[in-house]
Amino acid sequence: MLEPAETYAQVYDAFAWRIPERYNIVADVLDRHVLARPEAPALIYDTGADTVTAYSFLDMYRLAGQCANLFKGHGVEPGDRVALLLGQTPETAICHLGAWKIGAITVPLFTLFEEQALAFRLADSGARVVVTDHANYGKILALRDRLPALARVFLIDGLEPDAHDFWIEMEHAADDCPTTSTRADDPALLTYTSGTTGPPKGALHGHRTMLGHMPGFDILHNFYGQPGDLCWSPADWAWLAGLMDVLMPSWWHGKPVLAFRAKGPFDPERAFHVMVKHRVRNVMLVPTMLKLMRQVGDPPDVDLRSVITGGEPVGPEILAWGERQFGFPINEGYGQTECNLVTAHVPNLMPAKPGSLGQAAPGHVAAIVDDDGEERPPGEAGHLAFRRPDPVMMLEYWQNPEATRDKYVGDWLLTGDLATRDEDGYFWFVGRADDVITSAGFRIGPGEIEDCLIKHPAVLMAAAIGVPDPIRTEVIKAFIIPRNAGDAGPDLEADIRDFVRTKLARHAYPRQIEFVDSLPTTVTGKVMRRVLREREGAA
Repeated sequence: MLEPAETYAQVYDAFAWRIPERYNIVADVLDRHVLARPEAPALIYDTGADTVTAYSFLDMYRLAGQCANLFKGHGVEPGDRVALLLGQTPETAICHLGAWKIGAITVPLFTLFEEQALAFRLADSGARVVVTDHANYGKILALRDRLPALARVFLIDGLEPDAHDFWIEMEHAADDCPTTSTRADDPALLTYTSGTTGPPKGALHGHRTMLGHMPGFDILHNFYGQPGDLCWSPADWAWLAGLMDVLMPSWWHGKPVLAFRAKGPFDPERAFHVMVKHRVRNVMLVPTMLKLMRQVGDPPDVDLRSVITGGEPVGPEILAWGERQFGFPINEGYGQTECNLVTAHVPNLMPAKPGSLGQAAPGHVAAIVDDDGEERPPGEAGHLAFRRPDPVMMLEYWQNPEATRDKYVGDWLLTGDLATRDEDGYFWFVGRADDVITSAGFRIGPGEIEDCLIKHPAVLMAAAIGVPDPIRTEVIKAFIIPRNAGDAGPDLEADIRDFVRTKLARHAYPRQIEFVDSLPTTVTGKVMRRVLREREGAA
């Protein structure tokens, strides 16, 4: 835990890691609170339909025990993968805890993923179990024959011939299951990156990642754990931003979390209403959400203590609006799937430099390095990198030792982002070394989009890039060579968009499509997305 102080330097210098050899996330976020404050509120679940259910830490302890025994009863063993295709619901939290209790590895999956995205992640992870709901069950059923490792599917809202009823089986499971004594480096979480060249990579995290997230979380929330703290974010728990930047760190402190994720696109007016209704004190909102909330006329007063944002550039205008609206500065964090919550811009502790990434969060060591891992002087652009060992860093890319080696130069983990560092130690984003598209808070790999596009029968070749958008930061634009030039037109555009929506993911379809005769390529035939981005910039 961070020791509160008046300046960033005092906080950073006073912090030191204490990572025990044996450590299990559940022991820290659940078991110890049950011993100290069993009836303390843990989860407030608002379905959005005038139904609110509260769970204490004791409730979650018993449910996690039942879930652990349920999984064991169906043959789940330490190291097996349990995939969760669920939204922001109690079952998502229960299944993470239940799996971790017995040493299994959870694989969070976004409910907007469609067949292609799910098929790759489930096959690559070798998931033994999937827990989902009726709304998403059809996707799994369509893939079942292609997933030989998948032994069980559980539904949280009913029963189907080829799936088990999660809650009926929970009723028959004992609620007492001791938490397995795992090593801090034993795997707990397998979460997939955005694929830039080729398919996504699975970042495998150990139980120690829980401790690795804490200093960044605490400093960004102005020393989290104050009386009355209650955290919420519209960010889905299928992403680290929801699971490890909101839910689990709050529980580490023994503080309650609000679960509310409305169906459909983000509704800024509803977000204000939810924060007022539940007296939310701490919130994580990606920049796109802030931009939309800024457009709400006469919003209600919210009694927040901290707001954090990140994942894409914010801009001084939005930051200035946020300070006027909430009465204090918005804090900005930076991280990625492989190495999360590792920089912090906290104006209450450091001189504000709007537009910067801030400085390294306590416990983390950051630098700008060249291709050989040599540190660059202030003002020179290079790779934004973080030094290992670091408990928040992934253990490895799942079954991909070559990609794991390529992620590091010496002891520096290369983020894939280019940045500079100024004389005061603040980092400034310059650009991406890869081709990831950042849209509405989602990091979307063009490789997956392109792979889906070329499966359309009318598409010969395709390339995808991000183009600027005032609300979403970027939207996806696809450049397509049609098989028959005469087919190009609005009807084919609409059909291609629907194809990607239904086959890949509803958040990853191209909003803009341009039919072209050729694509810029290297001598080896690789599409040069950089050239396409430069053309768009010139246009």
